[in-house]
Amino acid sequence: MQHNIIERSGYTQRILHVLDRGMMVALTGQRRVGKSCVMRGVRDIVLRDPANNILYIDKENVRYDAIRTFSDLYTYVTENILSEKTNYLFIDEVQEIADFEKAVLSLHNEGVCRIIVTGSNAKMLSGELSTRLRGRYMEIRIRGLSYMEFLQFHNLADDDRALELFLQYGGLPQLRLLGLEEQDIVTDYLGNIYDTIVLRDVIERESIRNIPLLRSLLKFLSDNIGKQFSARSIVKFLKSQSVDTSANIILNYLSYLSNAYIIDRIERYNIHGKKILELGEKYYFEDLGIRNRIISGNRQFDIEKLMENAVYRHLRQLGYMVFVGQLRKGEIDFVAERADSTVYIQVTYLLANQETVEREFGNLRAITDSHPKYVVSMDRMSGFANVDGIRHVHLRSFLALSDL
Repeated sequence: MQHNIIERSGYTQRILHVLDRGMMVALTGQRRVGKSCVMRGVRDIVLRDPANNILYIDKENVRYDAIRTFSDLYTYVTENILSEKTNYLFIDEVQEIADFEKAVLSLHNEGVCRIIVTGSNAKMLSGELSTRLRGRYMEIRIRGLSYMEFLQFHNLADDDRALELFLQYGGLPQLRLLGLEEQDIVTDYLGNIYDTIVLRDVIERESIRNIPLLRSLLKFLSDNIGKQFSARSIVKFLKSQSVDTSANIILNYLSYLSNAYIIDRIERYNIHGKKILELGEKYYFEDLGIRNRIISGNRQFDIEKLMENAVYRHLRQLGYMVFVGQLRKGEIDFVAERADSTVYIQVTYLLANQETVEREFGNLRAITDSHPKYVVSMDRMSGFANVDGIRHVHLRSFLALSDL
């Protein structure tokens, strides 16, 4: 059954811009966040011009099962290009082709086609390809739906109920086909994604034998969104739960989960000293629905943790690098930087009392530069709409911002 593709135009236009300048494009991200649909959207635009020829290889389709090695790939492409046309090569889940880098590198150097690939592991672009193609390819991280895309995909109005659904079920695009009305079906789908796709990537690729430890680690991360901890502190906690491991194993597992784009690690940044700190990183999830499925039980809808994770994701989707801000006294939840701006952000559920107000606004006041500063909460009252140049916004309003 065919379904209409809802174009995610922000990604599409950026990809076409890069392809038109002779650079290879690698779309990366967690499985099922929509990489394939984004790529098919680009393909459909390219097909509008009869002067173009498309070679499309989907490694999750048995039709292309014979393309297993770099040699198979190179032969297939060279036999199917049309010299009188502009050739485009699209490869979905390219890491399923052994040593694909050799064919892609050769095809790119020969200039026979413009190349766009997708992959679900950060290590897919390591080694020879990234070294020899440096400056000639661009990696574009595809993420699950933003809040505004979520509204569009599910045909929802921007209201409190829609925000609740977004925080509960996350941004996997295929939820659109299921609908959000039947909670059991959606929960089962998220569980299936977690068990058979997300974990499979990590377990099979990294040859993990201690699967219970991996699951225990994911539950710990799910319950500690936005908290500072170390590998040693995780080991200590797991031992209290009768799970025996070591700091080195935990560090390896965290790396595996990050490489599969299930979690993002963010570093601490000394705001006054203007430098990255070596210790005290935090972790956030790519998809809130999967996080909630992992934690399950009565604690799955822990609002402040989900708010913080949602703000982090939105900052990344706006193109910011994100850090935890360290002050001499206190902490800033997020320092967001990109070429043209820096933004400081505090996230809290409610400004329920003067102590909370002073903590959230006071930490931002301690930063003396003129960059934008936000406090994001669920408060309805506008009494703190703008205090000392610090903007107070509701989470829904923040997630609707297209720029800061």
